[in-house]
Amino acid sequence: MGKEKPLVNQLYLLEKFPGKGGWTYAKIPEIPPGKDTHFGWVTVRGRIDDVVLEHYKLMPMGNGCMFLPVKAALRKQLKKEAGDTVQVVLYPDETPIVIPKEILECFRNEPSHLIDNFKSLSDGEQKAYFDWIYQAKKAETKADRIAKMMERLMQLSK
Repeated sequence: MGKEKPLVNQLYLLEKFPGKGGWTYAKIPEIPPGKDTHFGWVTVRGRIDDVVLEHYKLMPMGNGCMFLPVKAALRKQLKKEAGDTVQVVLYPDETPIVIPKEILECFRNEPSHLIDNFKSLSDGEQKAYFDWIYQAKKAETKADRIAKMMERLMQLSK
């Protein structure tokens, strides 16, 4: 396999959104928002300093720029905080979508056209649903999100 060209490979300043609970992030203006995802997210892989990132989401700032969220656990690994610089190397993450078993079970209890509707979504849209569902901290929230996804897929049939 040939040497893959990174989307970015440079130093970025860690910044922090103002206010209590403000996220720490690296602004990545070189990568445009995703066109095929619900939230404009872009899934990437690569590294920040020496820490490997897989299936990581760049999120839109709302001004056409994307940002790489750097959560507390990642900052601890890096031993860095807002105001520090980090070396970021990112590649597109084009790992094929695998539908988690528990969601496949849910599809089995629904009309067969719902899974067809799901499979008709772009990879980015499918990943956005899975990310949204699995970011839920509570089982009830995850179940609610799966149900909402099913309702939205039902709407695609009308």
